[in-house]
Amino acid sequence: MALSVDFTQPLRLPLLGGRQRSLQTPYNPVRRGSASAVKALPSAGTPIFMTATIYTLLLLLAVMIVVAIVARRLNTAPSILLVIAGIGLALAPGIPPIELDPQFVLLGILPPLVYAAAVAMSWREFRFNLRPIAFLAFGCVIFTASAVAVVAHFLFAMPFAVGFVLGAIVAPPDPVAPLAIVRQLGVPRRLMVVLEAEGTANDATALILYRFAVAAVGTGLFSLPAAAATFALIVVGEIAYGIFIGWASLRLRRWARDPRVEITLSLMTPFAAFLVPANLGGSGVLATIACGLFVSWNGPLLIPAATRLQGIFFWDLLVYLLEGLIFLVTGLQMRTLLDRMGSVLSGPIIAVLVVFAVAVVARFLWVFPAAYLPRWLSKAVARRDPLPSWQFIFFLALVGMRGVVSLAAALALPLTTTAGMPFPYRDFILFVTFGLIVLTVVGEGALLPSMTRWLGLPAHATAEREREHDAELAARSQALEKAQTRLQELAAAGAIAPEVMAILRARHHYRFGRFPRSSSEGAETAAAAADIRTELIAAERDYIYRLLQQGQITDEARRRLERDLDLEEASIALNREESLGPPL
Repeated sequence: MALSVDFTQPLRLPLLGGRQRSLQTPYNPVRRGSASAVKALPSAGTPIFMTATIYTLLLLLAVMIVVAIVARRLNTAPSILLVIAGIGLALAPGIPPIELDPQFVLLGILPPLVYAAAVAMSWREFRFNLRPIAFLAFGCVIFTASAVAVVAHFLFAMPFAVGFVLGAIVAPPDPVAPLAIVRQLGVPRRLMVVLEAEGTANDATALILYRFAVAAVGTGLFSLPAAAATFALIVVGEIAYGIFIGWASLRLRRWARDPRVEITLSLMTPFAAFLVPANLGGSGVLATIACGLFVSWNGPLLIPAATRLQGIFFWDLLVYLLEGLIFLVTGLQMRTLLDRMGSVLSGPIIAVLVVFAVAVVARFLWVFPAAYLPRWLSKAVARRDPLPSWQFIFFLALVGMRGVVSLAAALALPLTTTAGMPFPYRDFILFVTFGLIVLTVVGEGALLPSMTRWLGLPAHATAEREREHDAELAARSQALEKAQTRLQELAAAGAIAPEVMAILRARHHYRFGRFPRSSSEGAETAAAAADIRTELIAAERDYIYRLLQQGQITDEARRRLERDLDLEEASIALNREESLGPPL
């Protein structure tokens, strides 16, 4: 009997498709006693279904590769092209619609991305910028959600509760979309820190607001004091729980002493931090951030070098794949949304433009007073943190791209209320959310490079990098001097044989002479030496391969020699980069 797949039906992948969640837990992916995860899978034809799933995932990976190559050739942000490619695939004939399951985002993608961002973040910089981060992650989200709710009520005739649902969904700027573009533009580090921290923390505020608003739509009841108390309890409880998970993770990794086990533990850590608060009615985001910051601050002296080197590669690849899938799958939702909206799109498109304007204006109305008022009201704040230039504040207000978390929250809206009535404006909210994501990612993403140059931010970033590079070179020199002092102490105590001492001194002098004393002194010489070292490494690698072909060395010896050369080449490449990149 011939087997076939019906490509006219939506393809619900195990991670990309599923059933709607209940109203009581609108964004909670797991419910005690629920069998919906099993029922979401087809009861018949499972081998064919899995084959279609594998083919679809391979297609998505192939599109990601092609788009990355094209983006590099065009010198364009891959995120913009991935969204456009996803829309093109969604509208292409012969490709089944792919429905994004909110639990895939809220469970499979959000925890590792939030954790990776938190571990890569500096706790010192996060603490110094805690005031602007809190103003944006909490205040700006609430202000924007309220503004959208008011406009939706008066212009679209939405009830206030439904308007707050829409506002909570579209209020939080996404951490992935802007940073994927901003990293390539050369903006000052403080802007990057504030944007990244805001983008990760504001999801918690938005998801909690979303939960209260959806419950209010279903029951018609809302108590502001009770909601405020619940919000405060969630914030305190999640931070405490996240710190505990970070501490426990580091202790387990220290006992493991095996890079493979430690990396597996690092992969499980964000899910352990996220799942428990999410299933208890919280967001899970704040716990994951607290866990990542704890690991970032306490991990350097507890994580072995082998684990760190392998973990950097693992997390770099994982974050790259997840971010690419986010943008691509977001664009792929176009077909499903068009099918739900029907042929009349003029009203929803106007609504998208109106909500976009409200979100942009609300962010500007919040960011500038939040920057100026604390310094006007408190001289201590003004002394400790002088007012940045208006270009910094303008750029911070301008960057407000929405992302896949907003889309997942919209998709997680229940089909009916507790009274059994259809959830009001559900498809309308879905379309507006998707339109806002596309408009901000593609529109603002294309505008950001020219705006960055117009504001003169690359010049500030260049001066900042020079100061940081000088401080780094000074730290390297001082650390080597400290090692030299310790070496002399060991030699004076007679703990080192003369021939061993000669080897150690030669290595120390080699390392000391590799780095210039400042960014202006010997930078060109160091760069030229690095280029020549790369050529010498390539020559060694070619010679080692010829020895292997001639049978003079074994494959095991070749791998050991290659590893030494790879580590040296990686060291050269790392010193050329502007940042360390992925987390531990």
